[in-house]
Amino acid sequence: MSKRLEDFISNNKAEFDDLEPGADIWNNISMELDAWDKEQQLPKKREAKTFSLGFVLRVAAMIIVVMGIGFGVYVQSQKTAGNGGVDLASINPTYAKQQKQYATLIATKRTELKQIAKFDPQLYKEFDAELAKMQSTYKKLNRDLATSPNQERVLRAMIRNLQIQTEVLNQQLSVIEQFNQSKKQQQDGNQDI
Repeated sequence: MSKRLEDFISNNKAEFDDLEPGADIWNNISMELDAWDKEQQLPKKREAKTFSLGFVLRVAAMIIVVMGIGFGVYVQSQKTAGNGGVDLASINPTYAKQQKQYATLIATKRTELKQIAKFDPQLYKEFDAELAKMQSTYKKLNRDLATSPNQERVLRAMIRNLQIQTEVLNQQLSVIEQFNQSKKQQQDGNQDI
């Protein structure tokens, strides 16, 4: 059978050749193949990933929770850092109240003392230097409180320091008041003359 097929093809070869594709078709195929090769060589663009709204909201909620926890830890550490990391009320609640009262009283008196800085800055500087020495001692005691084996004793020393600061502030304010009164009397005496 194959001999018959071969004979048939050879006898009718002319009829088969008239159906050859034109040269322009081969050119088109060649150009398409070249373009396809170039596409294969160029790096492919990444497809844009899309996230669902639910996923984005979950991630945002997790970030907010983590930031909230971090902020809470930061605020708590700042509160404990104010007194050396030791809860004064756990040592002695009475002393803790006294410490808070004296600290508030000192803050008020220091505000009063700052008022004289406008009128007599030199005097204020001297008074403030004395208070700064006592305040540095108080801060050292506050640092020592955390590591001290006898925390109640250190707390009493801190309260005593605050008491002394209060007494010194009272004396300084008294000196300022007496100074202002003598100044006023001198002015009144000069006006009488």
